[in-house]
Amino acid sequence: MTLPEVKAPVQQEADRPLEVVTARRPLRRLAASGVLVVLAMAASALITNPAWEWEVVGQYLFAPSVVRSVLLTLELTALGIGLGFVLGTVLALMRLSPNRLLSSVAFGYVWLFRSVPLILQLLFWYNLALLYPRLSVGVPFGPAFFDFGTMDLIGPLTAAVLGLALHQAAYAAEIVRGGLLSVDHGQREAAAALGLPPARRLFRIILPQAMRTIVPNAGNEIIGLVKGTSVVYIMALPELFYQVQVIYNRNGRVMALLLVAAVWYLVLTTALSIVQHYVERHYGKGRA
Repeated sequence: MTLPEVKAPVQQEADRPLEVVTARRPLRRLAASGVLVVLAMAASALITNPAWEWEVVGQYLFAPSVVRSVLLTLELTALGIGLGFVLGTVLALMRLSPNRLLSSVAFGYVWLFRSVPLILQLLFWYNLALLYPRLSVGVPFGPAFFDFGTMDLIGPLTAAVLGLALHQAAYAAEIVRGGLLSVDHGQREAAAALGLPPARRLFRIILPQAMRTIVPNAGNEIIGLVKGTSVVYIMALPELFYQVQVIYNRNGRVMALLLVAAVWYLVLTTALSIVQHYVERHYGKGRA
């Protein structure tokens, strides 16, 4: 007669399948519930409050004058960033140059334009004719070959582009310089050992690696400049912020028109953030 096999309690516990027990985090759930309540209250305040005048927002969101102002905002941003980063790259290379004069001039430029507020720079360029009614080209402290009137040369749009680009160049110079310094020095030495010319070393070896550091900071600057173009309202340029001011001064719908500007700024910055994400991913290939 065979006796039934009796398993020990420890062996029985070992034979049971493992169960996954979710850790309870009551504080996390409580915080999430609180955030949901706050979001619901904010949505209710936006939707149910008639003072927001959503129908007016919809009426002016794609109005021709508003759309034209958005295009001008994009134009100012593109010119400011494009010219600013071209000049900023030159300044960054000057800062890294072993020539004391070049590095000192670049340092002085960055120091000056980062110290003076943007609105003052715009007003300076806008009123340049008060200081120099006519500008001449010729030998310093000598005869002039030809001259021209400052008022005819620098209009409101030109003054705005100059102010934005020169101001942005100071920040772009530091961004590019930081990106170039982030590249391992051994990469420069290896490129030089291969006999590559300095320009080819910069554009084919150093700069593509530096873009990993440059792109995130440059993206922040571009997004900041989209909103920073609102400062040019002091020159009566019909960019987005100035245009909504003109409209609400005429019809008195202040909050609705400010919301129109806010929606457009959200759309523009969101689109630029998406582009920045894909550019970062492109230059981040191969990074561990």
